Formats: sequence, structure tokens, C-alpha cells
Amino acid sequence: MFVKIRVERDALADAVAWVARSLPTRPTAPILAGLLIEAAGDSVTLSTFDSTTSAKVTMPSEVKEEGTALVSGRLLADIARSLPNKPVDMVADHSKVELTCGSARFTLQTLPVDEYPSLPEMPTQTGVVAANVFEKAVAQVVVAAGRDELLNVFTGVRVEIEGDQLSLLATDRYRMALKEITWQPSAPDVSGAVLVPGRVLAETAKSLTSGETVTISLSTTESEGEGLAGFIGEGSKGSREATTRLLNQTFPKVRHLMDVTPTVAVRVPRDELLSAVKRVSLVAERNTPLRMIINEDNIALEAATGDQAQASEAIPAEVEVTTDEQSITAAGFNPQYLLDALNALDAPYAHFSFTAPGKPCLITGLASIDGDQLLDYRHVIMLMRLPG
Repeated sequence: MFVKIRVERDALADAVAWVARSLPTRPTAPILAGLLIEAAGDSVTLSTFDSTTSAKVTMPSEVKEEGTALVSGRLLADIARSLPNKPVDMVADHSKVELTCGSARFTLQTLPVDEYPSLPEMPTQTGVVAANVFEKAVAQVVVAAGRDELLNVFTGVRVEIEGDQLSLLATDRYRMALKEITWQPSAPDVSGAVLVPGRVLAETAKSLTSGETVTISLSTTESEGEGLAGFIGEGSKGSREATTRLLNQTFPKVRHLMDVTPTVAVRVPRDELLSAVKRVSLVAERNTPLRMIINEDNIALEAATGDQAQASEAIPAEVEVTTDEQSITAAGFNPQYLLDALNALDAPYAHFSFTAPGKPCLITGLASIDGDQLLDYRHVIMLMRLPG
């Protein structure tokens, strides 16, 4: 085991930071705190693995001696981030790694490479999607994923593939988000669905935007690597790869909740409503609803903290009542859920589809106040019960 390389400081710091994010906070084995350095040809590969999620970066490097070394990942990340802006020389033998950058010198003890687990094989390629499109789609959906690890199934994002359509779906039981995008499948008739951990998917999508495309590889069969999702991003600074073990729970059947036939439809400028919700929700008492009162030509937002503080604000809106029966005149929203939905909405106008108090409300985007709904992104929020 001997390594001798020279790399650019910024490239090293960026690469180490990216793979180190997958390091476990409390490793089940000390060896999993390691970061693997592999030098070969004209590139160096850095990788980490916590037995569930792996990350790997390959970047151009001046390789003087080929070899492999394993060092503490978090320590290397801290050091790389603090180095001066000069080329970095790294020399490793069987017991230590010496890192030199300008007049700064560090010596790190190595870990036994032969005890480090092999990274999982990347599953067979399933398709390719534009990196910026993928990142935005994941961000729009993951906001509705759960955070409670005890309800693991709700922390995932369901990735559904049907030909050239890729769908992302998440829910925490109180809200739900669905985004449908067009991609390039590896085969025209490819189809399937997997459940990917939401936190890993969000971090991975955000970090692969330096390249133009993201290659997605999904596997649910033993012959291709049991239950894995893989992502590869190619950029000017090299390639980045990540794999994660899939969640094996059955995702609840919730798509039908997207099919809302409204009794009342409200169209309103998104930015204007977003700003008003931010202001009015400042006085909303914890676990109490933000009230949206629906009038003929506007909506009024109201919130309060008992007798201590109250707030209200009206916004012009186009309101359409689609039934002769008694329809909804006021709705109660969790303020944070409404803010999350409006922030995720990538359109100048918002369309609210209401049915009845306490029933789900569908929020979609509009390109213009009188345009058709943009159904590629749909966000559903369960309404809160209003007092009285």
C-alpha cells in the first residue's frame, strides 16, 4: 500500500466534503468512519460507505504512485476545508498519510484497508434525466416526506417509472406531493416503483447539479443487487456516484387523493399569498390553524395567539363555486404546511381545489390567473378542523 498524488486544493476539499456527508454519526464499526483513497492512472477516487449508503467521487489527479489508503473521513474533511489555496501533495504508506499544502503539514494515521467493506455494485442503468430538473423535482416532493424514523415508510420518496415518465411521490399522512417529469429511459417499456430514503435522495439530487445529467439506476431483483438505488453525475470536475439501500415497506395507496373535484376553486397570485401567509402566521399559536376565509372576490387570512395577538390580511382572488349545494366558506391550514406548499410551487399563480371542511385540499400551479392547472406538480394538504 503506497500512494503519492497531487491534487488541487478546491477539488480535494469539495470531493472530500461530498463523500464525508455519508459517514455515519455513530458507526456500528470503527472502520466505517474511514474514507477510502484509491489512486490509479490519472485520477483519484474517494469513497465512503456506512453499510446502507455509499458515496464515491472520481477526480483528475497527478498520480505519482498508485495505491490505496484509508483514513479518518471527518478529520480529512476538516483538514481539507482549512487548507490554503495551493496544490495538495498526499503521500501514504502502510501506517500514515502525510498531507502537505504550502507550509501546512498534517500526518494522519491510516486504518486497515483490508478490513474495509466493499462498496455495493451500481445497479443496471434505468435512465437519464437533466440534473437541474431532477434536483428541482426532488426538492418539490421531499418537503412532504415524513421525518419520524419510527414511521420509516413515510420518510421515503416513491419513485415510479412508466416509459418516459418519472414520478416522485411523498407523504407524511397530513400532506402529499407528486411531481411528474419526462426523462430518457434505458428501454422504452421500462416500468417499476421503488421507495428511496427521502433524506438521502434530497442530499444526492442537490449535490449532483454540477453536471448536466444524472444517471439513475434502480434495482429490485437479487440478480442486480438487492434493493438498491444508484445515482451518477458527470461534471467538469469528475464523476460522483451514490448508492442507497431501498426501503422495503409497502408505500400506502394515496394517489387517489390527488383526484379532487372541487366545490370551490380559488385562484390567487402565489407570491402575494406566500408573503401574506408569512406575515399572518407570525401570530399563529402552536398547533392552531391559519384560517382562510373564502369570499366572492378575495380570500382573508386570520390567525391569533389567544387574546395576546391577532392578525388578518385580505388578498384579491378569483373564486369559483361549482355546486349549488352548501360549499366551504372557510378552511383551516397548518401554517408551515401551507408555506412549504407555496414555496414548492413553481408557478406565478396558485389554484386551490376545496371540497368540504376537514377534507383534503389540492394545490396546483397556474401560468396565468385564467389559465389551465399545471398538473405536473400537485400538492395535497389535509385541512385542520376550525373551532366553532
